[in-house]
Amino acid sequence: MRAALGMGPEHVAHTLRVSYGLPYATGDLVTAWERGIASPSSPELTALAGVLWCSPGELIGRPRTLREHRVARGLPAEEVARALGLDLARYQRMEDGGGWRGTERQTAALARVLDLALPDFVAVTDREAELAGLLRSAVGTRWQAYVRPVGKLVPMERQQLERALQELHQDYQGQVVASLSWGGNSAASQSGDAGRDFLDRIVERFWEKARP
Repeated sequence: MRAALGMGPEHVAHTLRVSYGLPYATGDLVTAWERGIASPSSPELTALAGVLWCSPGELIGRPRTLREHRVARGLPAEEVARALGLDLARYQRMEDGGGWRGTERQTAALARVLDLALPDFVAVTDREAELAGLLRSAVGTRWQAYVRPVGKLVPMERQQLERALQELHQDYQGQVVASLSWGGNSAASQSGDAGRDFLDRIVERFWEKARP
């Protein structure tokens, strides 16, 4: 975006200093942000978006963390905390890496306020690791036993959930069986590699299967 505007890092830094009250901004800092060596704070990101004539969300790309989702929607932390009925300091601790600790009501309100898609909702409420564990167990045993536990983490229609788990189970079992049928001394190693790759991306594969 900076290059498209014909601006150099020093030009961006100068505007941040003069127009947005960031006296410490330098060309090196701007370059560090661009390369991912450093991350701008929420006020810095807002200022940078102003310099580059875009929204904070355009600079973030696909939001992943709770803070990124909030900033991408241009919402101040105070507004989100108030909408959730949370003390601002407590909410900010969650954004700073403390993990989501809201009640079910607050969790539902968070999804509405930030307009979260289901995969993003699971990720920012710190349910992804637990979901991955359940899915790994489901593809290795009877998937039917995991419909209810997965459904508690992922609010979706039961029929849609059952279809996703069944297809995931079939894909995993089929891949492992196919690997074992290759024969040769490396069959077990190949089977293990194929299985590990599948399980490493189990959540991503689940969302693919869960699409309506």
